[in-house]
Amino acid sequence: QVQLVESGGGLVQAGGSLRLSCVDSGSAGSFTRMGLAWYRQAPGKERESVARITIDGSTNYSDSVKGRSTISRDDARKTVFLQMDSLKPEDTAVYYCKAATTYNTYWGQGIQVTVTS
Repeated sequence: QVQLVESGGGLVQAGGSLRLSCVDSGSAGSFTRMGLAWYRQAPGKERESVARITIDGSTNYSDSVKGRSTISRDDARKTVFLQMDSLKPEDTAVYYCKAATTYNTYWGQGIQVTVTS
């Protein structure tokens, strides 16, 4: 059973950086077969995709974070990362990691990121 747990969120000033981590603490060997992604949801808004990374390491970013964020994966540690730089107040949201296979989708519980001006 896949169990995703995010960490690394918190309070940061505008212009600062955060590195989010999401570890799969439950699966037995399936992590390498999963596409991974980070989403976020700000108050009063719908959840939106932020960054994705495929099984072979190809990445894709939303326009809102492109050039300021980097998604990466460490399959040996069953972890996906989101490095966020030059943070803006509009990046404030709950951030979720997602793992997906052909047949199943899994979500973490979310972690708060707050950027102050």
